[in-house]
Amino acid sequence: MIAILDIAHPDLALTPTIRDRPDASIEVVPHSTTDPETGLFFYLVEGADEAFEDALERDHTVTDWMLADNLGSARIYRLQHPDETVLISPLTTELGGLLLNAETTGRGWTTRVQLPDREALADLWDCCETRDISFELRRMFRRDEWTGETFPEVTDEQRTALVRAHEEGYFEEPREISLEELAERLGISSTAVSGRIRRGTGRLVASTLREE
Repeated sequence: MIAILDIAHPDLALTPTIRDRPDASIEVVPHSTTDPETGLFFYLVEGADEAFEDALERDHTVTDWMLADNLGSARIYRLQHPDETVLISPLTTELGGLLLNAETTGRGWTTRVQLPDREALADLWDCCETRDISFELRRMFRRDEWTGETFPEVTDEQRTALVRAHEEGYFEEPREISLEELAERLGISSTAVSGRIRRGTGRLVASTLREE
């Protein structure tokens, strides 16, 4: 089964940076934590700048960081977390599950996890409650088969950006609204809107047009 969760905690990875730089969109790079002995985690960040990196320096959940790649509109950072940092991926793995995706919200993370059954989801909730991790189940659904390969749905934030862009004529030729105007109406930065539209479109293509 797949569960989509909102989780939050002051010591959850990058929480201080998330709250300090809410316009930045952060996503865990999938499969970057296969070897837990390295202690290294990779994150894709939309809207990163010097202020974002200053926030990383102040973040108590980060002991070391480096810019791994600059993609222009986005950057990839390699981070190392101290032992006391709260991470949801090890909890999920201990229960026989997989962390499929994790993206930031204004106060924490929205995660998509794949678990064997409802009992494992209940155990994950118990683990979070024991650690005072805020845990909100947004949606859950079953898959026909267990697989590590998944074509994830768009996130709620990406869905909102895509639908609003369509309604406002962003995809028309010529465009009826600029990216900056769309961002203003959504109340977020133009960089964040651009990232959500691009990644959301990519996921829609992957889930509907990709050949078997």
